[in-house]
Amino acid sequence: MDDFFGQQRPQSGSGSGVILTADGYIVTNNHVIEDADQVEVILNDKRSYKGRVIGTDPNTDLAVVKIDETKLPTIPLGNSDALQIGEWVLAVGNPFNLTSTVTAGIVSAKARNINILGRGTAIEAFIQTDAAVNPGNSGGALVNPSGELVGINSAIASQTGSFAGYSFAVPVNLMRKVFNDIVEYGAVQRGFIGVAFREIDAELSEKEDLGGLDGVYVESFADNSAAEEAGIKVGDVITHIDGQVIRSGPELQQFVGLKKPGDKLKVSVNRDGKAKDFTIVLRNAEGTTSLVKKEEAVKAVAGIGATLSAPTQKELSNLKLQGGVKVQALSSGVFKEVGIRAGFIITKIDKKPVSDVKKAKEMLSRRGDSVMIEGYYPNGQKAYYAFEL
Repeated sequence: MDDFFGQQRPQSGSGSGVILTADGYIVTNNHVIEDADQVEVILNDKRSYKGRVIGTDPNTDLAVVKIDETKLPTIPLGNSDALQIGEWVLAVGNPFNLTSTVTAGIVSAKARNINILGRGTAIEAFIQTDAAVNPGNSGGALVNPSGELVGINSAIASQTGSFAGYSFAVPVNLMRKVFNDIVEYGAVQRGFIGVAFREIDAELSEKEDLGGLDGVYVESFADNSAAEEAGIKVGDVITHIDGQVIRSGPELQQFVGLKKPGDKLKVSVNRDGKAKDFTIVLRNAEGTTSLVKKEEAVKAVAGIGATLSAPTQKELSNLKLQGGVKVQALSSGVFKEVGIRAGFIITKIDKKPVSDVKKAKEMLSRRGDSVMIEGYYPNGQKAYYAFEL
């Protein structure tokens, strides 16, 4: 069982963070602050500040918080790509509200996907370590022996909710990109190559005569696929990106995740035993090369083409529901396209219960995300819908 630190926490929760700039920009985990009405930041010297959430990225479980202060101490950034398996690392954080706890371990694996973010567009390429971390370590620093930040501690593998030998951190190179995008643009600039891929195992390699297990098998293309337009075909095996060897899907996602729409990637593939090179121009979730502005990301909720409201108590009672959000009216948009009808009461979004209209709108405003909603029609019919925002 894989758990975010503090995933089951009371109304007053705690986590950790890392100061990246002297004027008060802090990075932490999205799951630390996503349900918070207020954010309080307490420094190591016990100074307390009201924090403002500048932006979040659920696809990497990162968030940026700002406090009003100057001349703050910062941490130098390292290079997570240079980390070696077996290298020593230190985990810094506040487990169980024990301030500034440091534990040591080694890098056990890189580009590890543990399927915890639960989104089709999520990027999971965690650094796996055996440094002891526990609830409260969320958002804390993973540093190398030189004191450089190499990761943001995010999750553990545990049957109990406490440390059981494995911990996972977002690589600092990916964190740096997300942080810079949020601060500069107000929204993460995510580029897509537009392929659905499959990990290569012995069975697939033998069936398709691929000649090995390294690389990522191209299974299909998305609409307006940048890769397909560049000349890549179904059945190709992506082996390199910008000269870097690609051995797995998480490695591919991580390399692409470091780029923004409009950036070019040199992609090498194995096609029928021959190496071929292609140049792919990455696109955004809309299929264009334009950058996404913060106001456009906020407006994305309008793309659902629906007016949401609170259902009446009678409507909830008739369906024996404790809460939900009602689709009051429809216009052109994704809700109508997937077949949702007016009167539908949404009870869950991505398996999370919803009963607040504002919260539902926030959950449906994450441009480029795959979303699943479930709920009931007035006649008691239960329905599920999946779509991409």
